[in-house]
Amino acid sequence: MKVRKNIQEVIDFIKQTPQFQENLVHWHTIEPKPADTVELPETIDDKLKEALHKRGINALYTHQESAFKTATEKKSFVAVTPTASGKTLCYNLPVLQNIVENSQSRALYLFPTKALAQDQKSELNEIIEEMDASINSYTYDGDTAANIRQVVRKAGHIVITNPDMLHSAILPHHTKWVSLFENLKYVVIDELHIYRGVFGSHVANVIRRLKRICEFYGSKPVFMCTSATIANPKELAEQLTGEEMTLINNNGAPTGKKHFVFYNPPIVNKPLNIRRSATLEVRNLASEFLKNKIQTIVFARSRVRVEIILTYLQELVKNQLGAKSIRGYRGGYLPKQRREIEKGLRNGDIYGVVSTNALELGVDIGQLQVCIMTGYPGTIASAWQQAGRAGRRQGEAIIIMVASSSPLDQYIIQHPDYFFSSNPETARINPNNLVILVDHLKCAAYELPFKEGDTFGGIELEELLEFLTEERVLHQNGNKWYWMNDSFPAHNISLRSASQENVVIIDQSNVAAVKVIGEMDRFSAMTLLHDEAIYLHQGVQYQVEMLDWEEKKAFVREVDVDYFTDANLAVQLRVLEIDKHRTQDQLEIGFGDVTVQAMATIFKKIKFETHENIGSGPIHLPEEELHTSAAWISLNKEDVKDLSEQRLEEGLIGIANVLRHVAPLLVMCDPSDLHVVPQVKALHNEQPTIFLYDRYPGGVGLSDKVYEIMESILEEAENMISYCTCEAGCPSCIGTDVVNEHVKIDTLKLVDRLRNKS
Repeated sequence: MKVRKNIQEVIDFIKQTPQFQENLVHWHTIEPKPADTVELPETIDDKLKEALHKRGINALYTHQESAFKTATEKKSFVAVTPTASGKTLCYNLPVLQNIVENSQSRALYLFPTKALAQDQKSELNEIIEEMDASINSYTYDGDTAANIRQVVRKAGHIVITNPDMLHSAILPHHTKWVSLFENLKYVVIDELHIYRGVFGSHVANVIRRLKRICEFYGSKPVFMCTSATIANPKELAEQLTGEEMTLINNNGAPTGKKHFVFYNPPIVNKPLNIRRSATLEVRNLASEFLKNKIQTIVFARSRVRVEIILTYLQELVKNQLGAKSIRGYRGGYLPKQRREIEKGLRNGDIYGVVSTNALELGVDIGQLQVCIMTGYPGTIASAWQQAGRAGRRQGEAIIIMVASSSPLDQYIIQHPDYFFSSNPETARINPNNLVILVDHLKCAAYELPFKEGDTFGGIELEELLEFLTEERVLHQNGNKWYWMNDSFPAHNISLRSASQENVVIIDQSNVAAVKVIGEMDRFSAMTLLHDEAIYLHQGVQYQVEMLDWEEKKAFVREVDVDYFTDANLAVQLRVLEIDKHRTQDQLEIGFGDVTVQAMATIFKKIKFETHENIGSGPIHLPEEELHTSAAWISLNKEDVKDLSEQRLEEGLIGIANVLRHVAPLLVMCDPSDLHVVPQVKALHNEQPTIFLYDRYPGGVGLSDKVYEIMESILEEAENMISYCTCEAGCPSCIGTDVVNEHVKIDTLKLVDRLRNKS
């Protein structure tokens, strides 16, 4: 075996070897960029300057200096720069400077995950140690020991936590946190782009409660947010915090030369357009770099996939490098194990790591030379976050995205221009969703009584407070409203769901240690937690052994199978009210309130990679009703007279399948957040119609965005079908696994008409 010494030689080998060469769809080179720096501001304290010098920081990148300047002027900001561009210093500098100037000052850091919070705490503590200053920074999460909690509350200059902890443990007990709230100068919200959809809508309300408590204690903190690249960082930060934001995007960090490669495995079944397993291709590519001792990170979408790839790679290189030189990294690993892997990557002892998206966020693992993605991660923002893990500041790096047979992967891999030239993803939240808003009003009333004339995030509350009084949740006394229950409401409200009646998921893999691992709203539970469903939690597969619908409990057990389940929903959708409406010749595009009556009927077992149907079974559950918002597009029935009702229905189902993949991509949401329903004859206008609705009570703004960009969504849907290389429709485009030529033709014909091109 010829050993190639450096990354350039391995890149040349991949380019020239037929086994790989024929699958290289697109090779995109990003040229290196030098650093853009400015001198350290004179106002920075000498101790802090000294600590920066010790860390080799003698100047600031332009974006770091802009952030420092903006924060010291007491203005809130959102900083948007790529991975590994030194975002942490954007908020650590102003916070440490402020505490040095005034030892009473306090700061609150919010991170979306515990691992990220721990990682940031280590970095912060290193700077504090080098400053030789008496500044206390503590993490406050579910793992914080009871005896330390009191110290954190009383003496923590910097409290590092997550939104769930702020919601359920800090705000309801604000009287124990007086020194924090009286002196709170800065609130840091890291990885802002994570706060979208239902989670973001909840967190926006948690921030409203935080600001209300700060006002009560006489403080008005400045908000400092950092985000990966999304289309609307300023808008999202302003919606989330209710503050005017300064956008900082003048990235001054240097980058080395990067090659971004799109790799499409060869087709093994032409009629169904099924390709060779992405997992096997990733194994072959990664082994080329690893056996040459080139540091490589492989991303996989699920925990099971991580373990499969890890086993393959350890087997391939164990004689040459030793199995310990390649490690896995995912949820479920103990903190000590994770720290050890991070350290091994930084100092070069570990050559390869296979990870779920746990390493996509800003945990410090140094800079590797190769990043391989097993499939498209779901959003362009995530793809760039993962790609940012490769690339030392000097020298070359390569990122390879290996596509699976799924429609989304195939669309992205065949449209490199779309990926590189556009950033269409807009993070959407709707803090005023009535279900979510009312939940947080209850929490806010428990924390502090409401008085006449009070607003909450700019909303007038009189009607809502009267409603809660009638429901005997609040008690009105004079011009004030008080919480009138013994228990506190935050405990029963999950930030991850909009429904109040959640199904609790109970893991009974270990009979001696049965534990709750999650919860899900009832509407989703019908299709994801029915008996025999395969439920994925943090990448682990669980089989649902029993769903107790009356008691709202799903009992699951860990399994390792090579298929997932997909349930059929019989959906009756009716338009209740039309809020927006526009017509284009024979087309009608609308948006409004709808009611969805859904009944889960059967489920299918679908094999990973090939997407073959390998079995099915019935689901016995009652009908559920959901009031939400939807966007829709209707054809004139006169325009489709040339198609029989059956062919029209098949065509609409084909378009719906494509929209199910395209719409979440453009709206930047999880595919399960947006459902698509075709109707040959819609009840409200008797025309052939396709509805896209928010899967959450009241909606969170996703279908509103769909209404705005319906034309773009249809254009991408048409591209996805046209560019698919199958002959008659396949699982990678219109979803059918029956070879029937007219279905693909009819589907394209209907999309053309929906786009007004007929």
